[in-house]
Amino acid sequence: MKLEKMATIGRTITPAGTDGSDFEHRQRVATHYQASALNKSRLKYCIFFHYLLFFVMLAKLSADILDRLDIFILEIEELDIPKPLWWEYIWCISFPLSFLGLEAIKKNRVSLMRYYRLGVLLFALVPICYAGVYYFFDVWTYLKHEVEEDLENIEWWQGYPYGMLWYAFLIVALQIHLFTLHFSQKLLDAWLARISGRKQE
Repeated sequence: MKLEKMATIGRTITPAGTDGSDFEHRQRVATHYQASALNKSRLKYCIFFHYLLFFVMLAKLSADILDRLDIFILEIEELDIPKPLWWEYIWCISFPLSFLGLEAIKKNRVSLMRYYRLGVLLFALVPICYAGVYYFFDVWTYLKHEVEEDLENIEWWQGYPYGMLWYAFLIVALQIHLFTLHFSQKLLDAWLARISGRKQE
């Protein structure tokens, strides 16, 4: 009797009617849910910081928007904000796309998340990269100048090199958009793995 008890020590008892594979499946499902929850939270943070950047851009565009609406505010006019370039307005299109991403997060919709990723790539990342190239000469000239005459060829605003101000914005925006694409891809991987697991059942 003692020998039989000793023989059962360390041996896993499998419930009747199962070979144990369902436990492994539940473990995989739990892992997918954990990855989904974690990356949902991270993606929401990215979207939140995207909102903050949008309001910074909106403040920059305010003078041009008010001018188009024939609204005159002396305090804003006195700031002498440079006229916007086309990429600034195109980048703003990425703001409403964030609601598409939030809807995808809420409903675990693969198709919506793919559209959101495409929108971020086209309307956020591409304009940011274009702006980086556009202002590169001014930034390079400012960083490498040896005499004051070299700085006469770059644009200034309120005593600051305009390109450097934009680069501060662009570097932050680039990181946010890249993290957005990364975490959204992680979400897609988790969702697709879960869908694949359901089909195999």
